[in-house]
This record gives sequence, structure tokens and C-alpha cells, in this order.
Amino acid sequence: MNLQTIVYPIVSLGGLGLLFGAGLAYASQKFAIEVDPKFMAVRDALPGANCGGCGYPGCDSFAKAICKGEAPIEGCPVGGNECVVALSEIMGVEATAGVKKVAKVICNGDTVKCKEKFEYEGIEDCVAATMVAGGSKSCQYGCLGLGTCVRACPFDAIEIVDGRIAKIIPEKCTACGKCIEVCPKSVIDMVPYEQDVVITCNNKETGKVVRPKCSVACIACKICVKACPYEAIDFENNLAFINYEKCTNCFVCVEKCPTKAIEGNFERRDKNKEAM
Repeated sequence: MNLQTIVYPIVSLGGLGLLFGAGLAYASQKFAIEVDPKFMAVRDALPGANCGGCGYPGCDSFAKAICKGEAPIEGCPVGGNECVVALSEIMGVEATAGVKKVAKVICNGDTVKCKEKFEYEGIEDCVAATMVAGGSKSCQYGCLGLGTCVRACPFDAIEIVDGRIAKIIPEKCTACGKCIEVCPKSVIDMVPYEQDVVITCNNKETGKVVRPKCSVACIACKICVKACPYEAIDFENNLAFINYEKCTNCFVCVEKCPTKAIEGNFERRDKNKEAM
């Protein structure tokens, strides 16, 4: 075999490879898109959950908005105060530490405490169940417990417990708001992580109407409003609301509520007293 028939093709291909490589290297330099180093620093400081809780499609979009001054550095619900501090250093602005919040199901009306209108046998989805006479619960504001929020949560922070009702696991919740978006009953709200006392009823009917339906409903008696020594409970649309900025977790309202519509762990109150 002639040596030239082997050498020439190898040399030719090698030369073409070098030529194309040089061309690609030049093109990569010529048409390179400059990346703002501040954007990269902000992006690296974010948790990368891409949950959308900040109001943007993902962490990249949120990072760009921060760099443009269009989004606040406190806007990420997942990163917490550490993320805020890191972003404040990158952006050169003062950090404002916020109160950590978590989602809370504002309903304790399980299948034992809240009567059922009928037995639902459809799709295991709260939205689908709502389309059938508003759901099986006699309380139109109650949790249906069919797991729509569970499937929407990207952090496995929600579970369906006995009595077919949803419960948030505070330690896992990042306050991304996904569960609030999908709940057809609007029965999930944000509460401070350290809050011990929470009103767990969302029913806006009068006491006379709601009492036969649910044994743990707010009956609009206003006893908690009158009993609170710090004026931390407001009343609107037949329902009591706690002003968390005023609330001291004294548990007086928990003790006074006749239907136990106000939730509070007395063990935590006793521990707080011991700490004081």
C-alpha cells in the first residue's frame, strides 16, 4: 500500500480540524454574550428551588429582576434571612430581616367534627370535588382533604391526616405559596413560624348556621375578642382574626373559646413561662 494514500488524508483531516477549531474559538470570542458578574453572584446566593414563590418563573428571572432593581432582596420565601443578608452584601443595600412565615390550614373540621353532605366517590382532587355541589363537606369553607395541595407542594411539607384533612409540616414549609394558589376553598393562609395561637376556622356564616355543621367552628360569639388582654383579635364577617403583631401567645383566647376553634399547644405556653 502506498504510504501517501494514508498520510495525506490524515494530514488533510487534521488540518481541517485545526482550521474549524480556530474558527469556533474565534466565533466564541467574537459573539460571546457577556454575563454580569453581579447576576451570577445573586443567582448563586439564591436557593435554586425555582418554586415561583417570589412571583417570578424561577431563580434566574428573580436574580435578573434583583439586579435591575425591579425586585426586593427579601422576595425569596425559601432562602430565609441568610439569603437576604447575602443578597444585601452583593447589591450593597441594607438587609431587612423579616418574620419567618409558614403555611397553615385554617380548618380543623375533619370527617368526625364536620358533617358530610354526601359520600364523594369521584376524582381524588379538591378542585374536582368542589364542582360537585361545592364538595361533600357541609361547611362550604372547610378543607376537603383530597390532596390537591399535597401534590402542588414541591417540598413535601403537606400531608393528609386521619379524618381526611390537610396538615402543614412547619419544619419543611418554605412559604412558597403553591398550596395557597391551588386550594379551591382558600383555606390555607400564612402565619408566623413562631406563632403558637391560631384561629383554625375559615367559616363566615353566622353561629346559628354553622354550629349544626361543624363542632369546632367559630360561632361568632366574640368571647375571644372581649377576653384578649392585648386587643389582638379583630372580628369581621362573622369570623375572628388574630393580629399577629399584637398577639403575645398568652393563650387566654384558647382557654375561653367555647368550640375550640382557636388552636394552641399549652405545653409550649408552659415552656415559655418557664423560660421567662
